[in-house]
Amino acid sequence: MIFTETALPGAYAIEPERLTDSRGFFARTFCEREFREHGLKPVLVQCSVSFNTRKGTWRGMHYQIEPFAETKLVRCTKGAIWDVIVDLRPDSSTFGRNVGIELSAENRRMLYVPELVAHGFLTLEAESEVFYQMSQVYAPDYARGFRWDDPYFALQLPLEVSTISERDRSYPDFRP
Repeated sequence: MIFTETALPGAYAIEPERLTDSRGFFARTFCEREFREHGLKPVLVQCSVSFNTRKGTWRGMHYQIEPFAETKLVRCTKGAIWDVIVDLRPDSSTFGRNVGIELSAENRRMLYVPELVAHGFLTLEAESEVFYQMSQVYAPDYARGFRWDDPYFALQLPLEVSTISERDRSYPDFRP
């Protein structure tokens, strides 16, 4: 796997290293040893899938606080998404900064999201599917979020949000 650190320390874009032959290719998408070598937490306790019927669907911005802070490994298995992360680690030099990256079935890129870094995505194609691997179980009492259009973060998205849940639409303004 090829690990490329993003502008947010500890958050990585991960590309599968392909072994190609006449049949196609083979590639690892997870290796505990390689994750540890990059200082990442290779703990896996829950996996989820998100299927999105419409282009322009927004899901996020979500994170969990201690003691259920979680890491995520996110991959788009069908279609394409614009994946966004925002650093909410209190002592981070990049607190409040965000990074956006395209994940698609075609590029097979993954995004490693550290603890206390919020995550969300916008579908760039209809019928996009996203696969998540998480280091913690979902704990609703510790789940937090903020709106994609919160003025504090000024997220830049490649297209308009056309479909969004009531929960994601109605988060109050973020207050650090």
